[in-house]
Amino acid sequence: MHARVSATQQEARVNALQQEADRLQQELGIGEDAAKIVDNHIKLLHRYNEIKDATQMLIGRLANIKEMTVREIHREMDLPETD
Repeated sequence: MHARVSATQQEARVNALQQEADRLQQELGIGEDAAKIVDNHIKLLHRYNEIKDATQMLIGRLANIKEMTVREIHREMDLPETD
C-alpha cells in the first residue's frame, strides 16, 4: 500500500528535482552533449584497459625473466598489487 502524497509535497519534490537537474546541467556545461561525453569516456576507458593489459603482460614477462612472481615485481617497482 502506498502512502498518499499531497499536491504540495509533489510540487516541492518536482521543484527539488528540477533544481538538481539544472545544477547538473551547469556542471556538465550548457550545450554539452551528454552522449558525446559518455562516448569519449568509454573510449578513454577502453584505451586505459588496453594499456593496462599490455603493461601486465610486460610485468609478467619481467617476472619470468627475473624468476620472481608478479606480486614481487609489483612490490619491487612500488606498484599497487590490486586495481
